[in-house]
Formats: sequence, structure tokens, C-alpha cells
Amino acid sequence: MRHGHSTRPSWDEYFMAMARLTARRSTCVRRAVGAVLVKDHHLLASGYNGAPKGLKHCSELGECLRERLRVPSGERHEICRGVHAEQNAIVQAAVFGGPIAGACLYTTTFPCVICAKLLLNAGIRRIVFETDYEDPLAKKILREGKVKLVPLRRPARGR
Repeated sequence: MRHGHSTRPSWDEYFMAMARLTARRSTCVRRAVGAVLVKDHHLLASGYNGAPKGLKHCSELGECLRERLRVPSGERHEICRGVHAEQNAIVQAAVFGGPIAGACLYTTTFPCVICAKLLLNAGIRRIVFETDYEDPLAKKILREGKVKLVPLRRPARGR
């Protein structure tokens, strides 16, 4: 179905666009990530990476603790003020009472191993991601848990 000069987005493109918009709320100075949880084509919850509620964000502090300590990407996740986008989406669903078992996660960046374990325990069955993240254990755990992993590249300009 055509509307003017653009093509109607698929469901995956539509919800990934929401994840990208959510990422714009990120307060992380190292990597902006957005995530949305969807079930039966309905948005359940969203999350972006930033400091826990009530604490100053890295963007307000003007520094990233991990960068200051030269912690490589994908290592020592506990050395960070931020809560990951996927974690915040799960928390939002819990706070506002939305069951997410069987849902799909749309995320701008592939989940780390910590998020992978949480998502598996939360009953997420499908993850659509835009940017890969080198965390072999996360991928192994999600595949072992039979979570469908779907890479979705950003559509070309003009769409």
C-alpha cells in the first residue's frame, strides 16, 4: 500500500522506529540505546539507558565512569551508573502492570549478557535489533533459550 512517496512500514520497521525515538531520550554519554516491548502489535513498555530514578545522569555529570576508567565495551557492566534500555523497559512493564511473557523486544543495540538473561527469564521470545553488540555469551544464551534473533537494518534514505 502506497502513501505519497513512501511505503507503509512493516511492523518490525514501525516498532524499530519507536525504539530509535526512545533512544533519543538516553542520557548515556557513551551509547544511546532504546528498547520497546511489543505483544500482538501493541506497545507494552519502552526504555532507554540512563541513571536510576532520582540520580544524576552521566550527561548531567559530564562524564562516563567507564570511559574515565578505560573499561572496554562489553566488560564490567557493574561499573556504570546507567540502567540499560532493556532493563528499563522490563521495569516499566513491572511498575505499570503489563505482562510481557511472549512479547517481542525491539532494540537499537543487541542486548548484553545481563540483559539477555533478564529477557529470557521475562519470557521474551523474539528480539529484533538494529546494531550488533559483540557479546558472544549473550548470543549463546539467547539461542540456547530458543529466542528468535532478527537483525533489522535501518531502511535506506528516502523511505
